[in-house]
Amino acid sequence: MKRLIVISLLLLWTIPVVQAQLLPTFGGEQAGTSGFQFLKIPFDARGAALGETVVADANDVSALIWNPALVSHLDGFQAGFHHTSYFVDVSLDFAGVTWALPQGISLGATLQTMNSGKMDVTTEFEPAGTGQTFRLIDVAAGLTLSQRLTDLFSYGVTTKYIQESVAGLTAKSVVFDLGIHYSVGSTGARMAVAFRNFGLDGRPEGTIERPVIADDPIKIESDFVAMTAPTTFHLGFAYDVFKQSKANRLTLLAQLNNPNDNAEYWTTGAEFGWNETFFLRAGYRFGIEEVDAPSMGAGFRVPVAGRDLQIDYGFNRMERLGNVHRFGLNFSL
Repeated sequence: MKRLIVISLLLLWTIPVVQAQLLPTFGGEQAGTSGFQFLKIPFDARGAALGETVVADANDVSALIWNPALVSHLDGFQAGFHHTSYFVDVSLDFAGVTWALPQGISLGATLQTMNSGKMDVTTEFEPAGTGQTFRLIDVAAGLTLSQRLTDLFSYGVTTKYIQESVAGLTAKSVVFDLGIHYSVGSTGARMAVAFRNFGLDGRPEGTIERPVIADDPIKIESDFVAMTAPTTFHLGFAYDVFKQSKANRLTLLAQLNNPNDNAEYWTTGAEFGWNETFFLRAGYRFGIEEVDAPSMGAGFRVPVAGRDLQIDYGFNRMERLGNVHRFGLNFSL
């Protein structure tokens, strides 16, 4: 056990070295070079509370988002619903279901939406508004296949249809998530690798009218550049520092993240569980602008009619944008 703890600490210490030496450094100059940015926002309360450090330890329906390999670790039929009150009245919603089949195979389906709410149309000639409104609506719908090959190793793949719509323009694409998960025997240590949101480019389609002086509005119909999805590589570790049956548990997590449209960064998180009933969580994302405080949250699990019902809350604070609150509900059938 002492040897395993030393190895785990060394892995955590070497994350910045791996980040700098083994993976390509895109740097901040790549920011804004991909579309479908809503796919990078955490939609679930637990993942956000743990600083998005859950690729190796997503233990509920949120595994459909973070690592499809972990879907095969869920028993029976499970469902989850999460809501996020994002900045400036933007709302994020997530719904997912998983179903465990024989031979270690599990299926899953998920739906993610982002809705900006109504916004006023303004132009350089009518800066106070034209009286018209529009809204930004993003959608991602996915199907997941996951299999647990042994008690220690599992894999999963998700196919997602993604769409962004705003002001008469629509961009569509198909992307994939791949993940593997490995448990180091009965030591309580786990590691995982996930590739999220890689696939086809999407080109906006539709028509935009641009008003000009003393002339009819100019219609822009096809002069749009194709957008790539925000592909991200994740390497995650999780370790149960102690786990006394179902009485108490403390799990430490660390994760290296390598996006295609920004600099690499790493995250850490910790979760304490009491009697598998009450959970306290905290996490931090290093190297992310606007992040000036740890994320945190809590969860409460209660039995209802012989089934588990879990309520989660996640809190994030951004330096200038403000606070973000997330609420989640997970239950098994």
